[in-house]
Amino acid sequence: MSKEQALKLKEEGNAFLKHNNFDQAVEAYTQAIALDNTSAVLYLNRAQAHIKLENYGLTIADATSAIERDPDYRDLKLVLARSPGDVASKKLDREVTKILRQQAFSDAILGEDEKGAIDLVDFDAMTVEATYDGPALEIRTEWIDVVNSSHKKTRKVSVEMTREYIDNMVQRFKGGKQLPKKHAYAIVAAANEVLKGEASLVEIALATDTRDKSASHRLARAHTLSVCGDTHGQFYDVLNIFEQFGAISETHAYLFNGDFVDRGSWSCEVALLLYAYKLLYPTQVYLNRGNHETDDMNEVYGFKDECKVKYSEKLYKVFSESFNSLPFAALIGGDYLIMHGGLFSRDNVTLDHIRKIDRFRYKQPPKEGIEMELLWTDPQVPNGRAPSKRGIGMQFGPDITERFCLTNKLKAVIRSHEVRMGGYEIEHNGRLITVFSAPNYCDSQGNLGSVIDMTMDEVDGEIELKYNTFTAVAHPDIAPMAYTNRMGF
Repeated sequence: MSKEQALKLKEEGNAFLKHNNFDQAVEAYTQAIALDNTSAVLYLNRAQAHIKLENYGLTIADATSAIERDPDYRDLKLVLARSPGDVASKKLDREVTKILRQQAFSDAILGEDEKGAIDLVDFDAMTVEATYDGPALEIRTEWIDVVNSSHKKTRKVSVEMTREYIDNMVQRFKGGKQLPKKHAYAIVAAANEVLKGEASLVEIALATDTRDKSASHRLARAHTLSVCGDTHGQFYDVLNIFEQFGAISETHAYLFNGDFVDRGSWSCEVALLLYAYKLLYPTQVYLNRGNHETDDMNEVYGFKDECKVKYSEKLYKVFSESFNSLPFAALIGGDYLIMHGGLFSRDNVTLDHIRKIDRFRYKQPPKEGIEMELLWTDPQVPNGRAPSKRGIGMQFGPDITERFCLTNKLKAVIRSHEVRMGGYEIEHNGRLITVFSAPNYCDSQGNLGSVIDMTMDEVDGEIELKYNTFTAVAHPDIAPMAYTNRMGF
């Protein structure tokens, strides 16, 4: 009877998985495994749900359990030999083979002296498509000497961004049109130039913050800084943020805390819009790096393929270079540290360690150390530290957050990186705040989005936080990751 119940629960889990209800799928498979822990298929199905949730550590554990119960699952070729008509296995085999070949090719051609993607764009030879009827974009390029090098030059690109151009860009995107390729390349390259000039830890003070702080970026007129979490290519929800809570302007600054791209099928639109705003308002728009502003995630979760379909693979490479220029964190008024992921595997990390990060040392963030942890770690309820369910980074408890805040004289840490059904969550005795700005994430989770407004309290002169929530808005009938055939959803 227990195996029959397990089979019924497996079918329920399969239905949840099919409809992108991944947490419910995990729960159904877990109940099935409790009744029948001999079935390799149950563990493999739960692994599929975990990988959708980016619980890579738990995915590996379930895959290992499946192999222990059926060693043939160790080798994908054996699975194919046993079930040659299995469509999912054949697709997985093609994808794994393709990714391994691409990685081998990349490893073979990359070298220390390789020119950057931006340097390889020949702007002079490019023309704007005759079908483009929007505002002109003034593009300036020049070759400059690389610092500390007498024989290398790099291309410096700048554009004259206007509000008129951005308004037209938004209307084009709403109409399903793209920018001219020359414009897209120029916007990304010019934004990269601005981002390169910022520190790994950007220190910001609101216009009315009169306290003695050493912030390198003082918002001359901005009385509000709105902090947004993950937006994941949900272009129409990003537009709704500006409509609901105020447009970016000289008096209203925004900080987007990583994961602008992947998952949603308007990642190009979101990234280009945020970069255009960064060019128009370089001291009112701030962009932190997320774990999805990296090549390995873009390979799997859609952004690379979306770039190839809408523009070209070369634009993706230009984006990739620009992602390496994104700061890792921001410090607001000396009181609130904002990063995408979370805290660290050791207690002695200070703000100075973040300030000293050389983000141009690597072509991609390393897989260990504080750079990785700033992008990947998550909070947990118990004290202490624990392995991450994602398979990279770790989890940290309230005591870790408390010690970090006391050591660095912070009021709290603000991070993103995880769905919160209410859009945000105040955790770790008020010392940790998670904000997530992609409502109904991937058209399936039903969660609210949230934006945190930071202003100065006129009475006590301290930063005040206001938590705004919002629901998803309608968008064209295009599914998440519509431009990719890779693993994921």
